[in-house]
Amino acid sequence: MAEGVYMLCAVTSILCALLLLRGYRATRARLLFWASLCFGFLALNNVILYIDLVVLPTQIDLFWYRNTSAVAGMLMLVFGLVWESS
Repeated sequence: MAEGVYMLCAVTSILCALLLLRGYRATRARLLFWASLCFGFLALNNVILYIDLVVLPTQIDLFWYRNTSAVAGMLMLVFGLVWESS
């Protein structure tokens, strides 16, 4: 059951990133670009989570890679919000 949830979260994040990128291409609103980068990193986080907990549950611990991708995504969004507010 959890495996399906991990993959659905990854697919949802990828779709959000693609839709935001499509909106950015249409309007050139830079905040959409930063939000799409955020969701791209969150999708990467979900893929690494699936690999860590389902594919390689005991061989390798990918905890730091997962958290690094999640923090990178949040930093992209915060940077975009600060950059656009000034």
